[in-house]
Amino acid sequence: MFRYNSPLVQVSLIGLICFCCPGMFNALTGMGGGGQVDPTAANNANTALYTTFAVFGILGGGIYNVLGPRLTLFAGCSTYVLYAGSFLYYNHYHHQAFAIIAGAILGIGAALLWAGQGAIMTSYPPPSRKGTYISLFWSIFNLGSVIGGFILFILNYNRTEAVSVNDATYIALMCFMSAGTLLTLSILPPSSVVRNDGSRPTNVKYSSTYTEAIEILKLFFNWKMILIIPSAWASNFFHTYQFNNVNKLMFNLRTRGLNNVCYWVAEMLGSIVIGYVLDFSFKSRRMRGFVGSGIVALVGTAIWGGGFVNQLNYSYADLPEQLDFKNSGNDYAGPFVLYFSYGLLDAMFQSTVFWVMGALADDSMTLSRYSGFYRGWQSAGAAVAWQLDARKTSLLRQVVVNWSQMTVAYPLLILLILLAVKDEDGKVDVEAAVTTLKPSSPPEREEGFGKVEESMKPL
Repeated sequence: MFRYNSPLVQVSLIGLICFCCPGMFNALTGMGGGGQVDPTAANNANTALYTTFAVFGILGGGIYNVLGPRLTLFAGCSTYVLYAGSFLYYNHYHHQAFAIIAGAILGIGAALLWAGQGAIMTSYPPPSRKGTYISLFWSIFNLGSVIGGFILFILNYNRTEAVSVNDATYIALMCFMSAGTLLTLSILPPSSVVRNDGSRPTNVKYSSTYTEAIEILKLFFNWKMILIIPSAWASNFFHTYQFNNVNKLMFNLRTRGLNNVCYWVAEMLGSIVIGYVLDFSFKSRRMRGFVGSGIVALVGTAIWGGGFVNQLNYSYADLPEQLDFKNSGNDYAGPFVLYFSYGLLDAMFQSTVFWVMGALADDSMTLSRYSGFYRGWQSAGAAVAWQLDARKTSLLRQVVVNWSQMTVAYPLLILLILLAVKDEDGKVDVEAAVTTLKPSSPPEREEGFGKVEESMKPL
């Protein structure tokens, strides 16, 4: 039965919001260089973006717990429009300053959005179906990148030479981002969401700035979060290399648009496949985690091995002739399959990490902090990656660094599953501190977290 306050509807809504905002951002970034011939402005803007994201990403979970979902998500999404507009401006004036400032502001906004998204995606669903809901979100979110990629592909189809994307491309993306910003007002606070069994995704009455500051500091000494750091650092690091040094260097403009579409389709497929493994492959939740992580490790090793072999064919000093999907024949097939596989691996890896985090707790306040901590470290890695590319670090060295980081992350993720994920669905190790956050006479707020009643019935 359809219920607006059900986890299914609310996770679908956050998927649509990310469809419109980061989905369109990903479509633009996937073109390489923000759609510009010279990637310098985009590299510097993204460095600023992920630097502020790294700081506010760690704080984002606490901000979400204080402000609630609507205000947090609305503030976050509004910054995406500014970022796309800065490249529209750059198309005409070629001044980097606006793009860099917009990137820094987007870093703050994206931190707020992804902290809220992580809390909703991992805490609203029932414990036994978190992998399925993560797959649902990832599919809707990446469908935005697919459609955004189609927009870029269609609007730039006849532009095969080395040119920047046209104004209409940026304007179309800004329209989607504006719609996503308005859609944030449809999200319900955790206290209003009711699962089919009558339970709710929070058991906390109220939070404060002081409480959140203390709880966020504790994360740096939480052994579970320490084991998550390598996965977080690696999970966005490889995007710079894939977008700028595979898609942008190996293919012409319209082919990059087509590749972009296929990359995000691969993300959707990867999330569906790994989501099934993580929820349905075995009765034991820990076994599902072991199998899912093992599959990702094997697939990832094979794909990065292929990437290493591909990178031996060109360098900055010996750039390849750009391929066209219509005119390059069989020469296009191999690099295309590699790029498609990169998208597949991205979704499988990140879905698995979020599944593991979702298994560590079940209430939205704890998971919002976990998600913010993960996004903060993820963005710190991305900031370093964009600057390495801006400094023209050897392409082969970039491949080796990416492959090595992923290889380190796999066993630590499996160790975390071994030590912290319980077999019994729903009986996870929740941070004890969460239950203590109950100051007297908390103010009533529409966006705040209401008290969960002892007897809960579906609305």
